[in-house]
Amino acid sequence: MTKFYEIEPNIENYWRSIILFGRNVASYKFALAKSLYDLKDDGETLITLDRLAVPFAKHITEHLTICDKQGTSPNSQFLTTCREFNKGNITKDVLIDKTVKNGFVNVIDAFHNVHNAEVPTRFFMDERKTKGGILLTDAFFELGEQFQYQSLVEETEARWRLVEAAWELNLPKHLIQIDYKEETREFFADNKLRRVAVTSAKPSLNGYQKGRCFYCYRDISIEQGQNESAAYSYEREHPIL
Repeated sequence: MTKFYEIEPNIENYWRSIILFGRNVASYKFALAKSLYDLKDDGETLITLDRLAVPFAKHITEHLTICDKQGTSPNSQFLTTCREFNKGNITKDVLIDKTVKNGFVNVIDAFHNVHNAEVPTRFFMDERKTKGGILLTDAFFELGEQFQYQSLVEETEARWRLVEAAWELNLPKHLIQIDYKEETREFFADNKLRRVAVTSAKPSLNGYQKGRCFYCYRDISIEQGQNESAAYSYEREHPIL
């Protein structure tokens, strides 16, 4: 989906391409992105795997309580470890140790790849062999200074929930219908057997619209209370997202 960022090449759209169109064989991409959000304010460029493992394992274990299927592979040693932690069978120290050993095997290599090509800007460099971790680039810290940054955080969670729903339902696409509930402003996945609450509409749509209003193309935010916050136009009875 290179056209997504080629039309408007900037670091926000490079990042969104990774989150929205990067390969989804496991949820590790989302956990890594959310971990980087968590560590950004530390201001350190070198993130060793033992530090990265703490938020990474946290996000995976939390999402396993929402949806037990976090990948397309039927077996995963790392996910089994996370489930054992959630059951109280292993300690946090063991979880972190296993995360360092097994959690980053493919996700660091594959993170910047979108449709068999790497996005033009890297947000970190792989320094595992020389420095034991990843090295955040200037582009990542620049991303954190953008107007859309907090929206990106919410978009990542929303995309993760959508992918989880697809895995959990495990049905052909023609049997799944996505509906919108006006009262709660949420998307629902309807597999004709049951309705599953998926995620809020704003962060789900905002990334595909590149943080712009669908009608006037003005920059918008999905944060509550902001001057440019996406809101509902009650006069016209449609969303201005």
